[in-house]
Amino acid sequence: MTAGPGGALLVVGDVITDMVARHRGPLAVGTDTAASIRRVPGGAGANVACWAAYSGCGDVRLLGRVGADAAHWHARELEAHGVRPLLVVDAEAPTGTVICLVDTGAAAERTFLADSGASLRLGPGDWSDALLDGVARLHLSGYLLFSAASRALVAHALAGAHARGVPVSLDPASEGFLAGLGPERFLRLAGAVDVLLPSGGEACLLTGRPDAAQAAAELSRHVPLVVVTQGAQGALVARSGVVCARVPAVRAVARDSTGAGDAFTGAFLAALLAGAGPEDAAARGCRAGAMAVARVGGRPPAGGGLREAVGWAE
Repeated sequence: MTAGPGGALLVVGDVITDMVARHRGPLAVGTDTAASIRRVPGGAGANVACWAAYSGCGDVRLLGRVGADAAHWHARELEAHGVRPLLVVDAEAPTGTVICLVDTGAAAERTFLADSGASLRLGPGDWSDALLDGVARLHLSGYLLFSAASRALVAHALAGAHARGVPVSLDPASEGFLAGLGPERFLRLAGAVDVLLPSGGEACLLTGRPDAAQAAAELSRHVPLVVVTQGAQGALVARSGVVCARVPAVRAVARDSTGAGDAFTGAFLAALLAGAGPEDAAARGCRAGAMAVARVGGRPPAGGGLREAVGWAE
């Protein structure tokens, strides 16, 4: 399935409150470790939506579930980033929270402690095919596959998108949760999407291949287009069992790698909606990823746009 240039992007996924703790060197077990701690809005789905809007997509919508404790804050933050929030407020569960432990060494590597809260309670009752009105692409956060309720919503969303000829992309989201779900089960669920956007580690986990390029090629036998992100090694684009492009990374001084993959995905999808081919879209994704790792938190700056920030030429 294909979509012409323009049209809205609908992202369905998680909206999370991130507590980002940046520390230098190993954690001191059993005592104190000095850190800089910030509360920032996050969630893979929400971050993708914000980066897509920042990257030039004029109509980005986000369907997610939050608790009453932070619903207004998250809605305001999404609107400030140019995203139309379609937030379901959960009367029982609080907004999901993630503790992000970021080592401020050269790689700015991060470790997550996740309490998904309301985000994985998004279910079929929260879906309506009317959400697809005016939508040219649907993107699903892989976190949706890690609970029974949200897996059921995914089935409804896929059926509605297929009925309307709307292409669907999916990001596997988390190696840890993915291992718990199981690669075979994930691939069965992912078989109905048009674009798969795993990290190198996720691609290797899904296929059992030790090499990201081999994994990308293998996955592209199941999904029409596979784009594997590799951080400082750039991205791989694969179709029909073959890696057809290797896109170099953009150099950056890393401060926090949280949300770098989300930035790539948002910019990539915005570029596809603007009519770019997969290789050009991946190059724009790499530029967004480089910008993301140079910032604390998983979102772009509010206002402005990635085109101005990196000087894209059409």
